[in-house]
Amino acid sequence: MTRTQKPSVFQVGRVWDDGTSVVVAGWGLGLCVSACTCHRHPSAGNLAIAEDQAEGLIGLVSYREGGCDCCEPWTAGELSAVVRDLEMVADLDAPEPLAG
Repeated sequence: MTRTQKPSVFQVGRVWDDGTSVVVAGWGLGLCVSACTCHRHPSAGNLAIAEDQAEGLIGLVSYREGGCDCCEPWTAGELSAVVRDLEMVADLDAPEPLAG
């Protein structure tokens, strides 16, 4: 298995796959670990989400000529696994109350 860098996720959304198209919605993405400047708009400095509904990909727009080489977009399958794992963790019974 090869692991690659992905943009960070700060908001979990949903994934719909009806067999003909894949929609990923409600996801909030931040910078990848390298926090390179290729994803920041050259004058505004903000980030923009890049979606490919035909392939079921969501990532960050790259403003670097030739594209991004620091990270790759999330696939619908990977995002579905994130949602599944979060649902499993939420269903766990905590024997002790949370601190704080």
